[in-house]
Amino acid sequence: MYVTLVHVHVMPEHNSEFIAATRDNHRASIDEPGNLRFDVLQSPEDPNYFILYEAYKSKQDAAAHKETDHYRRWRDSVAGWMAQPRQGVPFTGLYPEANK
Repeated sequence: MYVTLVHVHVMPEHNSEFIAATRDNHRASIDEPGNLRFDVLQSPEDPNYFILYEAYKSKQDAAAHKETDHYRRWRDSVAGWMAQPRQGVPFTGLYPEANK
């Protein structure tokens, strides 16, 4: 399982727009064949800080996600709303086991 934690800091004036755009990306992403999870988390202490938890069966499936229309639309829409560049941190998922 290939997991990426994407850390996103949004400018406060774009918070609701970011949430709406990310909801659309989430809904399309969970229907991708290699997707296992696509969680959107918002910090209770800083409502402008988000983590996207993206789990795919393989690194290739995660790369295919970045070629989808919905991802590109999200990426282009939210680019100007970032308080700082988003950071994707890759992980290897151990449990649950993706192949079971």
